[in-house]
Order: sequence, then structure tokens, then C-alpha cells
Amino acid sequence: MAVAEKSKRTEKRKRKPKILAFINDACTGCGGSPICVTECPVDNCMLEVQNPDAPQFIRIDVDPLLCIGCKKCISKGPMETFLEGCPWDAI
Repeated sequence: MAVAEKSKRTEKRKRKPKILAFINDACTGCGGSPICVTECPVDNCMLEVQNPDAPQFIRIDVDPLLCIGCKKCISKGPMETFLEGCPWDAI
């Protein structure tokens, strides 16, 4: 009896591209206490910047080079509560 040879793959398996956080114009900075910034495990990935449309308020910008795509900014809230996403659908 002959043993059937398994075909060998020479290609490397392609990784899925990571999904990076992106903040849209709906960001309100959560009234000065942005949850996404406190839950992000990467230092200086999410930055508080002045909102150009309302200078008295802040909004959040994400550094795409530092974002690791962990999604903690949209899924984890204060005191380990689970969020279905940013309360303002800004991420």
C-alpha cells in the first residue's frame, strides 16, 4: 500500500491586519475624563487635544503608530464594567 503524501504549503499564512482605533468627530472627551484613555494599555497612544470646533472642550486623537488594536478603548469601562463601545460612538 502506498501512503498518500500530504501537499506541503510553502506560503506563509497571512496575518489579518489589526484594526486600529480611530476617533471620529463625535468625540466629546467624556467631559474631561475620557474612559478610552484610562483603559488603553499603551502610554501616550490616545492623546487629549483641543477640539477645534469647541475650543473649551477636549477630544481624543489616536497615534496609529502606537495603537496595538486591543480594543480595550471600546470594550472596557471603569471598575471593570463592559461597554458595547464608546458611549458616543466616536471610536
